[in-house]
Amino acid sequence: MSNVRVLVGTRKGAFILTADGKREKWDVSGPHFPGWEIYHLKGSAVDPNRIYASQTSGWFGQIIQRSDDGGKTWFQPGTPAGMPTLSPEGMPMGESNKFVYDTSEETGKPLTTHQWYDGTPHPWEFKRVWHLEPSLDDRETIYAGVEDAALFRSTDGGQTWHELPGLRGHGTGAQWQPGAGGMCLHTIILDPANRDRMFVAISAAGAFRTDDGGATWKPINNGLYSQYIPNPTAEVGHCVHHIAMHPEHSNVLFMQKHWDVMRSDDAGDSWREVSGNLPTDFGFVIDVHAHEPETIYVVPIKSDSEHYPADGKLRVYRSRTGGNEWEALTNGLPQENCYVNVLRDAMAVDTLDSCGVYFGTTGGQVYGSADAGETWAPIVRDLPAVLSVEVQTLK
Repeated sequence: MSNVRVLVGTRKGAFILTADGKREKWDVSGPHFPGWEIYHLKGSAVDPNRIYASQTSGWFGQIIQRSDDGGKTWFQPGTPAGMPTLSPEGMPMGESNKFVYDTSEETGKPLTTHQWYDGTPHPWEFKRVWHLEPSLDDRETIYAGVEDAALFRSTDGGQTWHELPGLRGHGTGAQWQPGAGGMCLHTIILDPANRDRMFVAISAAGAFRTDDGGATWKPINNGLYSQYIPNPTAEVGHCVHHIAMHPEHSNVLFMQKHWDVMRSDDAGDSWREVSGNLPTDFGFVIDVHAHEPETIYVVPIKSDSEHYPADGKLRVYRSRTGGNEWEALTNGLPQENCYVNVLRDAMAVDTLDSCGVYFGTTGGQVYGSADAGETWAPIVRDLPAVLSVEVQTLK
């Protein structure tokens, strides 16, 4: 029977939740890196026992951690002889910490500043890694989306990192500006059908696609409408919260924007709204059923100033028609006095025959459904605020 491993990043450490295919009883391991913000954990598709973690501290900076034994032990790639993790006070700063922006003019434009809220230029400043995305077919290759928004790649298992400068330098990079959470590249999607194609999303700039392995990029925001920017239909400037794709239908993308749930059927060249009968179309997460490409999930939040469920009722909404028609999934979820949020990287699905859906909240709960959302139960409660949830289905 297959096993499931749920990787949870929180404000105060990482947790690893494991269960067999029945998904009834869960073992909880953690906290790993206690006291550190773990923005994201992601396992390799090539080697499931290889897991990467983005470890961040306002005092000690950004560190990449790696495990080669399914999260039992961790080390910083790039440190001498794979130096093991120490306490925060004694943490060595290895080569894995060196994310250096490319400031050459290789792309024809200097990459030195971007636009701030008031329109003035602001230097690019590396702050943290928001998202890690291992290659689909190369054990040693991994991508990182960072703040200030840029895309980096490592081809040696996280020992060294190099920017893919075509993204920031393609022409609109100087116009990007931060969203409320910072100017972050938070979504990276690799196309299984076309190894040269990749999608990224940036808050607040929009969505972008490369068709040549990251050398050149194009904005893919046609059809997005953002009321509160100077030009609501601008080429860039949209606050995209998350993008999801079914791996067997890579031309179909689903987006949760600052407002609006959107869909593209042409790899992002154009978008249309599919918010339909949702009670509110503001939210952060969106994901796709593992076996039903037209079944998608969102968690609506009341508004962009009130980051909690409407009426204090935690509801996952599911559409079986690729959008527009939505049903509330509430069985097992709190339906009164619930005022948590679900952040952009905090939902994932497994690939078992009865697709499991998982999400984490800022209240420290991780909920799981072993029946595609029909019923829910808390896997664990009272964790620190959950920042990310990823799932590995282990054979």
